[in-house]
Amino acid sequence: MKDIKVLTIEDDPVIQRLIEKTFTLEGATVSVAHHGVEGLRRFTELRPDVVLLDITMPEMDGWETLRRIRMLAQTPVIILSVHAQDHEIVQGLALGADDYVTKPFSPEVLVARVRSVLRRQRTAETPAGHAGYQDARLHIDLDEHRVFVDGVPLKLTGTELRLIEYLVSNSGRVLTFRQILESVWGWDQQEEHEQVRLYIWRLRQKLELDPRNPQYLLTEYGVGYRFEPHMAGRMPSSASIP
Repeated sequence: MKDIKVLTIEDDPVIQRLIEKTFTLEGATVSVAHHGVEGLRRFTELRPDVVLLDITMPEMDGWETLRRIRMLAQTPVIILSVHAQDHEIVQGLALGADDYVTKPFSPEVLVARVRSVLRRQRTAETPAGHAGYQDARLHIDLDEHRVFVDGVPLKLTGTELRLIEYLVSNSGRVLTFRQILESVWGWDQQEEHEQVRLYIWRLRQKLELDPRNPQYLLTEYGVGYRFEPHMAGRMPSSASIP
């Protein structure tokens, strides 16, 4: 992790020291903020490669901090929280977090999760030969990492963008939960299949004319999902953004 900048926004001094020691030993540069307000200031100053974000903090909690970070950048954010309830995890992912780690955590596991989100960030580039997709309504430009519906650019989280790009890059192919988790999230765990379903649901709300009757993001029951092209199919690499 040499040359990687880690920002931890955490009010517990014990966890602060644990994170600082763990990632310093990995060769990373670690900066610490004690609450959300300070964290946002440090974020804009440092432009870190990854953010480790607590939820329960004074002055500004983690939810609001995450919202404001997502207004500024798509930097990977991992939530660290004592709350392990499903609705808390879903809320964090819905706000744009890239991962959710419950406390107490193993330093080795946290390092592995950080490596995973950084790897996904690096490998989110367009595969050779797949420039995107365009039809009369939907335009997905993989070169520019932008998505348009009826000519209007969509606001997508980093994970949403990686997911739709992966599906479009494999247009027409059935992708299993395992393939999607490994390529988009960087790991494959049976209990994480619900996370894929959540993000497919969110993309359908944004992309489909009728999310209850999807035409692009199709379910292969018990297997996974596929992107179904219509009309123009993949666009040539010279296509321009409207």
